[in-house]
Amino acid sequence: MFQQSSSSRLKLYFGKNSTIILDEAQRIKDIGRRLKLITDQLPEIQLVAAGSSAFELANRLNEPLTGRKWEYRMYPISFGEMVAHHGLLEEKRSLRHRMVFGYYPEVVTHPGSEKEILKQLSDSFLYKDILLLDQISKPKGLIKLLQALAYQIGSQVSYNELSSLTGLDAKTVEKYISVLEQAYIVFRLGSFSRNLRSELKKSRKIYFYDNGIRNAVIAHFGQLEGRLDVGALWENFIISERKKFLEYDQRWASTWYWRTKEQAEIDYLEEGGGVLHAYEFKWNSKAKTKTPHTFLNAYPGSSFQVVDPENMESFLLS
Repeated sequence: MFQQSSSSRLKLYFGKNSTIILDEAQRIKDIGRRLKLITDQLPEIQLVAAGSSAFELANRLNEPLTGRKWEYRMYPISFGEMVAHHGLLEEKRSLRHRMVFGYYPEVVTHPGSEKEILKQLSDSFLYKDILLLDQISKPKGLIKLLQALAYQIGSQVSYNELSSLTGLDAKTVEKYISVLEQAYIVFRLGSFSRNLRSELKKSRKIYFYDNGIRNAVIAHFGQLEGRLDVGALWENFIISERKKFLEYDQRWASTWYWRTKEQAEIDYLEEGGGVLHAYEFKWNSKAKTKTPHTFLNAYPGSSFQVVDPENMESFLLS
């Protein structure tokens, strides 16, 4: 209907409706031009175009609708949204569960079926949808890459090392990671460097948008007690939740991690309003943390805070 119709014909289809919602809009041929036609010729119509293939939809809409659209990123449910739903105390009680199974809506709303739902999500969302793209020529390599990334959350990632682990060349590794970013499965956090020669300048860490998907990739849903990766899970959880908060609260901020050649490191940096804020993430609130004097001396006026489960709300809600 959309591919063939003129604006007058579409107006007849729409009738008296003022809002038109198109799901999986990326599947409509020339969708960008069709929506531009409606926007220009039928300004009284409010259009909402949604798609599970976010990168494909964005690519189809960018050029035709430049200056005519607002883009919204819809992440898995956030810590803040759950706090608003049933209160801070209840959500903090669920923290251990969220760190294992994550915040995908179907997972949150179907307690007891988390493993089965995450398996279905990972099979269809991670593999089938992405593997349909022409950019992915080696499906087995992509699966190995996802597993390698899952084991390395919280650690520096080397494309050359990932290449040797997956059998893909380094350029293909970087290309596949870019596709995974566009699909909102993972995101990169680059290293911060301005003043010190010893600062790492071109390194990066890679995190998953959702802990449940990360654990599904490696088929590990064991509870936190006894897990060797609890620190990495906490870091992935807290950074991904902060990312949601910044987006939904419409805060403009640049984010990095910091490390020197001498192995001095800060988990997360955020700059907003010209001020640098440094954060260290600790799952054990009683663990000792050294004040990063090298960083604070190099960047006067910056702040430093340790974030743990006891004070996490100050980081994720304000």
